[in-house]
Amino acid sequence: MAEADLDTVIRQIAKAQNRSLMAAVKKRRDQIMARAAKAKSKEARDEFRAIARSTMELGAAAARRLQNSAENTADSYARAIRHAAEEAAAQKAAKKPVKKAAKKAPKKKA
Repeated sequence: MAEADLDTVIRQIAKAQNRSLMAAVKKRRDQIMARAAKAKSKEARDEFRAIARSTMELGAAAARRLQNSAENTADSYARAIRHAAEEAAAQKAAKKPVKKAAKKAPKKKA
């Protein structure tokens, strides 16, 4: 993993977190639905079902936000590394002609 790009690692970690978050949300929804099944009145059952539905919606929204944040972070990191590499290449290219020009100038004088 030492040679892997960090943006790829960020995306993989986000996927794992997303999976675990959705598993927890589904587990919680199932617990609430079990309470709904045990409810004695229709109003209580409907209320528990509504709570389970909203739990799932809110959990999915949280997972989406987590995924979007991780993707933005990974893209930003990749962009910064690409920019740094281009900048380093530009500096390296700028230094080479200066050295060659300095060597050629004394030869012409001689």
